[in-house]
Amino acid sequence: MSALKEIIINTLVDALLPLGLQNLLTDAALDKLTRLFYMLETANKTTNITAIDDPRGVALRHFADSITLSPLLPQGAKVIDVGCGGGFPCLPLAIVRQDLSFVALDSISKKLKFVDDAARELSLDVITLNSRAEEASRTEKHREMYDAAISRAVAKLNILAELCLPFVKIGGIFTAMKGQNADMELNEAKNAISAAGACVENLSRFTLLEAGERVLVSARKISPTPKELPRPFARIKKKPL
Repeated sequence: MSALKEIIINTLVDALLPLGLQNLLTDAALDKLTRLFYMLETANKTTNITAIDDPRGVALRHFADSITLSPLLPQGAKVIDVGCGGGFPCLPLAIVRQDLSFVALDSISKKLKFVDDAARELSLDVITLNSRAEEASRTEKHREMYDAAISRAVAKLNILAELCLPFVKIGGIFTAMKGQNADMELNEAKNAISAAGACVENLSRFTLLEAGERVLVSARKISPTPKELPRPFARIKKKPL
């Protein structure tokens, strides 16, 4: 085993074992996660995919962090990753949860090219969508068509709720990956979550080694999102619900 692969594996095990998620780290998954690191390292030389580029940092803050969403995603779910950037959390999740299918949405095409390349190279069920969330969710193909919407480090929760919940079908779930300001953001977002047809269902708190406190905020869709939502992004940002 190479020293680099050993670092990646040890970091993933150390981070996910306390959370009871070590069963997801099969030999096949670890091999693909290592290959994903090499692909990310190569792509990062010409395209700014991520500012984190050391093996432990990537394994912890991109791979392990993404995988912590797994318990909240139902078997066989169709998932949209809103603001996926370079493919996090969707790529690591697709590696460890082959029962899931993903649409990776982002407005930055150069990052989606990396996601496309990685999905093809690693045989992952991930397709990309180059669009703004507030535009894509108004189309018949995407509105209320997903079992789950997920988002990581994109915007404050009151903005994310309006952007993400229109994608989720009734009975589905929206989960935002947050840090130590989660409680404050949730308090500010309660109206937006309710207005978009959902209710807060769960807050999952844990510490991810030196990456620190993590909070997964989940809201269950209980009624259709009103047709006037989402609003244009300028209005969402200027005056969140």
